[in-house]
Amino acid sequence: MRWKNLSEHTVYENPWVRVRLADVELPDGRHLDHYLLRQRPVALATAVNDRNEVLLLWRHRFITDSWGWEIAAGVVEDNEDIQAAAAREMIEETGWRPAGPLHHLITVEPSNGFSDARHHVYWCEGAEYVGEPADAIESERREWVPLADIPTLISRGEIRAANTTAALLLLHHMRSG
Repeated sequence: MRWKNLSEHTVYENPWVRVRLADVELPDGRHLDHYLLRQRPVALATAVNDRNEVLLLWRHRFITDSWGWEIAAGVVEDNEDIQAAAAREMIEETGWRPAGPLHHLITVEPSNGFSDARHHVYWCEGAEYVGEPADAIESERREWVPLADIPTLISRGEIRAANTTAALLLLHHMRSG
């Protein structure tokens, strides 16, 4: 049941995304044109403090016109280590620096039927405040949210991003067991 990508070509490209058109052969031999996005990896990072609260951003997403809690995230720069990118994004977007080593939590493919995007989520025990975030326009506020509240926030629609949802449910499970 394997689909084969026989060839693809670029339809549109910019520094963040490439829209490609692939000639795909289906298992029964038929062919179809399939659009796909080729994207750079994304790194995310958060911290859990000694009160079992997780550092999150409250932000608006204009594309879906929705508000929600998210983990600090951004594109991995060329030749940048993914873990280093996660730490950089956490500092830039929250103003908090990981207090200890970052640990890989999960890697998700948020839309693998359409995109090759991989989101790499890291977390650490504790963080130290270093000042206002350099990218303060990324969020309305930054807060420590109790991990115990995560399932309720998800069910109320206050956490919508797939990468954040998966990561926080895993952290909630790990820390409450």
